Amino acid sequence: METTKKAKHFLTLLASASVLWLGSGCGGAAGTGDIPAVTGFDAEKYLGVWHEAARLPQWFERDTTGVTATYTKLDDGRIKVVNRGRRHGEAVSAEAVAVFRDTPDIGWLRVSFFRPFYGDYKIILLAPDYSSAVVTSDDRDSLWILSRTPELPPEIMAGYLEKTAAWGFDNSKLEFPVASTGAAANADAGASADSL
Repeated sequence: METTKKAKHFLTLLASASVLWLGSGCGGAAGTGDIPAVTGFDAEKYLGVWHEAARLPQWFERDTTGVTATYTKLDDGRIKVVNRGRRHGEAVSAEAVAVFRDTPDIGWLRVSFFRPFYGDYKIILLAPDYSSAVVTSDDRDSLWILSRTPELPPEIMAGYLEKTAAWGFDNSKLEFPVASTGAAANADAGASADSL
């Protein structure tokens, strides 16, 4: 029990630090200002559980697997975010709140694990049925490919990898935290997309 509390506290601190890092623009990578957030966004459809299918490495997520993010609408209009995963066999989690950066029909939010500091959460690709999404922050070192299910179909992943490579993300560094029968194919697709 005590170990789990320590692990949760540790992940919360790391997540908070990451928001400060990303929000400050100190990552050194090219910014994402030229990549538009999705429009026609429906927050109600986005709520619920998302699985992390792929990510660019983040020090605060090192060695985490089975990562999910659960989004719940609060009475005041903000969105509660709960990230969960496992690190070295221990369950870890972190909670945050998100607010819209502009208007609710644009998929661009500001997320805070430690108020009053916020970091960008920009949805740049979104399936019409809200079954998968691609999210970045304010630099190209930040990328998450999300799915409603633990496994994202290889053809969907390949399409996302082609698009993110064209935008200048380094797909060769992508991690696939959930073991998947399509993981090898996905990694290969990322390598070929990078060579375009």
